[in-house]
Amino acid sequence: MMHGRGKSDSAIVAGKPTNKAGQPAAEPVERRVEAKGNASQQSTRRAQDRESVSQSLERIRQVARQRKKERFTSLFHHLSVELLRLAFFELKRDAAPGVDGLTWQDYEADLDRKIEDLHARVQRGAYRALPSRRQYIPKADGQQRPIAVAALEDKIVQKAVCAVLNAIYEEDFLGFSYGFRPKRSQHDALDALIVGLYSTKVNYIFDADLRSFFDSVSQQWLVRFLEHRISDSRMLRLIQKWLKAGVLEDGVLTVSERGTGQGSVISPLLANVYLHYVFDLWAERWRHREAVGTVIIVRYADDLIIGCEHERDARRFWDAMRDRLREFSLSLHPEKTRLIEFGRFAADRRAQRGLGKPETFNFLGFTFVCGTSPSGTIPDQTENPTRPHAGEAQGN
Repeated sequence: MMHGRGKSDSAIVAGKPTNKAGQPAAEPVERRVEAKGNASQQSTRRAQDRESVSQSLERIRQVARQRKKERFTSLFHHLSVELLRLAFFELKRDAAPGVDGLTWQDYEADLDRKIEDLHARVQRGAYRALPSRRQYIPKADGQQRPIAVAALEDKIVQKAVCAVLNAIYEEDFLGFSYGFRPKRSQHDALDALIVGLYSTKVNYIFDADLRSFFDSVSQQWLVRFLEHRISDSRMLRLIQKWLKAGVLEDGVLTVSERGTGQGSVISPLLANVYLHYVFDLWAERWRHREAVGTVIIVRYADDLIIGCEHERDARRFWDAMRDRLREFSLSLHPEKTRLIEFGRFAADRRAQRGLGKPETFNFLGFTFVCGTSPSGTIPDQTENPTRPHAGEAQGN
C-alpha cells in the first residue's frame, strides 16, 4: 500500500479481482522428438515466413496510415501460404476441436501438404466454412456463457484474415479501445482508467453494460462497416461465410442474421470494428462537442467505463448512448447499467452530506473502491497534497 504524510487522503483503489479475473494459463504441450536437422530447417523456414509476412503486412499498414479514407480493393492475395502456416502455429495447441474433430496435433502431421491444399481452396473460392460447435463455459454469476468452437481450418483462415485486417484497423481504432488488440492488454486498460481517475476531475462513473452484445450484433450493419475500409469482394465474402455458417448444438444447426460467433478467432476483431463505428467514433465526438466538463472513456471489448466531471453530462451521455445503440440493434442492460458518484473527492463529499461510503464498481475482474488511505509517506505529497493514493491491485 502507498501511504501519504499527515492526514488521510482520498484514494481510488483497484482492489482484489472479482471472480471474473483471468483464466489460468494452459499447461505447456510436450514437443515431439524430432531430428535436429529437421527442427533446424523448420526454424529457418518459420523465420523466413515471418519475414515475408511482416513485409507484406507493413505495406498494408503504411497505406492504411497514409490514406485514412481509402478503401482496400486488393487484400485477398495477402492470404499466402506463409501467412496460413504462421497462423496455424499461433493457434492454441490444446484447444477443443470443432465439428471436424481435428486437433492441432492431427493437422500438424503432413502440415505442408495440408496448408498448400487449404491455400489453393481459399484462393479459388472452394473453401467452405463449417458450422461452429456450441459449447458452454461457466460465468461468475453461475450462469453459462455460450461460445462457438470453430473447425481447425476455419481457425487457421480466420487467424490469417485477422492479421491482414489488424494491419488496417490498428491505424483506425481509437486510443481508449483496449480489448483484443495487438500489444494491448487488460493491464493497459486498468492503468488507463486509474490514471484517468487520478489525474482528471472525474466525479461520476457511468458503468455501461451492453446486453448480450456478441449475440446482438447486426451482421448486415457489420458488413456495411467493413465496407468503409474494404472493397475487396472476395475478402468480404470470406468473412460472410463465417457469419452465415451457423452453430451446431445437439445435432441442430442454427443460422442467424445476428451475432459474431463469440469464441471464434475472428469474433473479437469484428466486435471491435462494430463498436468502433457504433460507439467509439460517436463517443469521441460527443465528449468534445456536447460535454460541459471532463469525460474519460475506457473500453475493453464490450466492457465500458465512462467517467464524468458533471452528473448532468453523465446522464445526458447515458440518454444519448441508449438512442445511439438502438439504431444498431444494441441495448444497455437495465439492471447492470448504473451511474454512481465516484472519484478523488467522493468519500469526503458524501460524508459532508451525511451519506454512506461511495459505491464500488468492477472492471476487468477488479473492484474499484473510493476510500481513505492511512497516513504515511509519499515522495511528492508536499508538492501535491490533494493527490490520491492507490492501493495495490492484488491478484489470486
